[in-house]
Amino acid sequence: MLVFENVTELNLAQTLDCGQSFRWTENSDGSFSGVAFGQSVTVRMDGGRLLLAGAEESDRERWRRYFDLETDYAAIRADISARHPVLREAASYAGGIRVLRQEPYEVLCTFIISQNNNIKRIKGIVQRLCECCGKRLADGSYAFPDADVMSRLSAEDLAPLRAGFRTRYLLDAAKKVSAGDVDLDMCYTAPYEEARAELMKITGVGVKVADCTLLFGMHRTEAFPLDVWMKRAMKNLFPGMAPEDFGACAGIAQQYIFHYCRMHPKIFIENHN
Repeated sequence: MLVFENVTELNLAQTLDCGQSFRWTENSDGSFSGVAFGQSVTVRMDGGRLLLAGAEESDRERWRRYFDLETDYAAIRADISARHPVLREAASYAGGIRVLRQEPYEVLCTFIISQNNNIKRIKGIVQRLCECCGKRLADGSYAFPDADVMSRLSAEDLAPLRAGFRTRYLLDAAKKVSAGDVDLDMCYTAPYEEARAELMKITGVGVKVADCTLLFGMHRTEAFPLDVWMKRAMKNLFPGMAPEDFGACAGIAQQYIFHYCRMHPKIFIENHN
């Protein structure tokens, strides 16, 4: 059991079920079970303590980074809240969200799968992908497959995923990442437009998937993914504002807005009227 003390500004339900990761399942006791870094763990909050069953002490720093525990979200939330009244509401409502530091290749693939899809179906396809070609873990769950493994697969191999048109994109991503034609490591530090362009070398990866990969896989918090929800939010709730108006942590603001709007769809109607 790995324990982190004095954890604040973290709501597991908001963080793990807000659409940034698709490998976590909520249990009846409020804990979440999932797989990351090839490890199957169950996480729960106990007051200000974050407990990870199945995680080892030797992996403390990896999990600290995963939950972004060293970032001062209270300060970020204060900055974001001061920028717009609706942002203040969203940050207050969704203030328990932290942007996870996930494995970039997994994020790239899961957001390729997310295109024109809903969260339930995305999770199903991701689970079938892991079962199809991921490593089986001791508890019967499966790790996410790496690019080298997936690069050797064919469309027929991935047919059980029922991923439709996305299958071709997944295979192209695997081949280009495995061959080094797309350099995920450079995306951590390259100028933002260059990093985005690097990811968009992959067939089927547009601006939104690239931005999601940069935000959730490389922790590029200047990223501001715009899907249907967010385009509507920007038009109706933040007229005249651009993503850069939300500051260096625009991606965290985006998560607050996205979750707030998803949970309060009526605000679009009310605002429009």
